Amino acid sequence: MAKDVEVAERGSFSAKDYHDPPPAPLFDSVELTKWSFYRAVIAEFIATLLFLYITVLTVIGYKSQSETDDCGGVGILGIAWAFGGMIFILVYCTAGISGGHINPAVTFGLFLARKVSLVRAVMYIVAQSLGAIAGVGLVKAFQSSYYKKFGGGANTLADGYSTGVGLSAEIIGTFVLVYTVFSATDPKRSARDSHVPVLAPLPIGFAVFMVHLATIPITGTGINPARSLGAAVIFDDKKAWDDQWIFWVGPFIGAAIAAFYHQFILRAGAVKALGSFRSNPHN
Repeated sequence: MAKDVEVAERGSFSAKDYHDPPPAPLFDSVELTKWSFYRAVIAEFIATLLFLYITVLTVIGYKSQSETDDCGGVGILGIAWAFGGMIFILVYCTAGISGGHINPAVTFGLFLARKVSLVRAVMYIVAQSLGAIAGVGLVKAFQSSYYKKFGGGANTLADGYSTGVGLSAEIIGTFVLVYTVFSATDPKRSARDSHVPVLAPLPIGFAVFMVHLATIPITGTGINPARSLGAAVIFDDKKAWDDQWIFWVGPFIGAAIAAFYHQFILRAGAVKALGSFRSNPHN
């Protein structure tokens, strides 16, 4: 009897108090028949539009104010807060509808981790890119006199930095962001730390804020290909287009590394898969 109790107690401690969602199918045609899918795509479009509108407007406003007063405007700290704060707000608003990606790199990382299907990933990236273009277009419409003069909020590699440095800054910065996204939305963390009332959008917003503080002097901080594309399309400057590849290749590499690190190192995905394979008597 005592042995049975001991075994039961040991089993109760080893049982998982969380459930990992099943991997998303690579291609899910059923999604295309659901309104919730299109609602999520629209949410990504609007969220990215608002993100670019507020943040690029902040950048241009700071540059216009600091032109005549070195201490004028919000400064780099204020710009970083604008980006981080808007991500916090928009992820909070859209997480229950679309997951609150607002970033092709985040979508790409979640796709690699089988959190979203290929169809959803592609549609999200298209919606995010179009939303970014529309958001910067609004900025140009409202601030036409300052838009071209102060760089249009476009991401470019700063003078004095090599391409390798800029690419590395984007890779590492995006790794920090996507790693934070995985950690903040991990069902295991949610179960273990359920007594701690921390909203997932909060650490994600802070990650964006901290990365901007570090990399604004280098690349203006991309870590979001849609943000960089939207500004480049509307500003239409040769240097912005020449450097554009950095703001796609870097974030996608950083997102892929973050997905691999979280899924296969921290969550031991490879070890679990190997253990399941060995324990299957039919193998």
